[in-house]
Amino acid sequence: MNKKLTLLALTWPIFLEQLLHTIVLNIDIFMLSHYSDNAVAAVGVAGQILMVANILFGFVNVGLSILISQLIGAGKEREASNIASIALGLNMLIGVVVSLGLVVLAEPLLRLMNLPPELMGYGQSFLTIVGMGTFSVAIISTADTVLRMYGYVRQMLVLSVTVVVLNIIGNYLALFGPLGLPVLGVEGVAMATNISRFAGIGIAVYMLLKVVRVSLKSKALFSFPKNVVNQMLTIGVPSAGENMSYQASQVVITYMVTLLGTTALTTKIYTQSITTFVFLFSIAIGQATSIMVGRLIGAERSGEAYGVAFRNLRTGLLITFGTGCLLAVFSDPLLGLFTDNEEVIALGGLLMLLSLVLEAARACNVIVIGSLNAAGDVKFPVVVGLISMWAISLPLAYVFAIVLDMGITGIWLAFIADEWLRGLLMIFRWRSRKWQSIRLSLVRDG
Repeated sequence: MNKKLTLLALTWPIFLEQLLHTIVLNIDIFMLSHYSDNAVAAVGVAGQILMVANILFGFVNVGLSILISQLIGAGKEREASNIASIALGLNMLIGVVVSLGLVVLAEPLLRLMNLPPELMGYGQSFLTIVGMGTFSVAIISTADTVLRMYGYVRQMLVLSVTVVVLNIIGNYLALFGPLGLPVLGVEGVAMATNISRFAGIGIAVYMLLKVVRVSLKSKALFSFPKNVVNQMLTIGVPSAGENMSYQASQVVITYMVTLLGTTALTTKIYTQSITTFVFLFSIAIGQATSIMVGRLIGAERSGEAYGVAFRNLRTGLLITFGTGCLLAVFSDPLLGLFTDNEEVIALGGLLMLLSLVLEAARACNVIVIGSLNAAGDVKFPVVVGLISMWAISLPLAYVFAIVLDMGITGIWLAFIADEWLRGLLMIFRWRSRKWQSIRLSLVRDG
């Protein structure tokens, strides 16, 4: 295990895995862009709702990841395996409830997002079909968390590759109708997403049984001992709550963008589809740092954990800024892959320049918050996130974009203010070392 605990060894498979997840969404958008710009806008809005729904599984997965990393660091791998089984069963139940909710509430949720009437058909079809299979995300994401925290990042990558390849093949068959097959449009893309995920469930189950040797018997999955569930959710709810707060604020932002018109909405979706590739480096380094910090704290080596977080942060800032510069330079041809609308390309290019400043702050947040969470310091990030996102980001977005008529550019400026405030506060928190006094009972007491 120790041989795997280097930033490079952990980061590159995690980065590729995250890249593949992003490619799924971008492949949907890219392929749909050759089908209909309206379909792209509708699927983008529906995708925001699905992202918020998927975060519900983080209530369990974040707590699971912190407990597993510290337990393995403390040499308690059997206890870690037991907790993995419990988390999988809990998320399976949550996944079924979420799937039912998305199917029943698809149209009201899209209306709440102010989706234009001409886009409602596309949006409702996509949200209903993909929502129906959302329980599969619960299973795959939990398996993904277990494999990652055990250090089986290459196996995790195999799981993602399979899902992505199947999704791309399904999209091609649905949108381009080769060999005389019917063109199914948005509905076909949604069905391809579900089919690829169902295949992923089979691979996830195999890897949990054969690689990690997690018990999948009903007694292990659905026992839900109170002390384990309580500690998992005590850690996971506030920690995942910070992410949910962010995604919920993005839903409100998307609502504001719909007020600016279809051009602004389309520009936002295309620009974020491209700049997401910068963010992926932050996510990969943040997750690798979380594994490293959690193992070190579980082994009672908090001094080393302190230095690891800052070293990895410096690396993350350098990589994200360099990648952002590259994308900004080639913004026109990149945006041209999605659209030939000159207004969208020009506006998207400006947003990509602003994203150089934005993504550096996001790197601070992702990497340092991951370190704080790994140490069990989960409340501070969510409190700061709630205040900053809802009291600073959203009001500023409204003032800049609507009141001052700066449009989508004003929203990006609000993003920058929010991310930098939170990023600096997270760095100050890590430097305070208050997280060193936190002790998790399941780790210390076994």
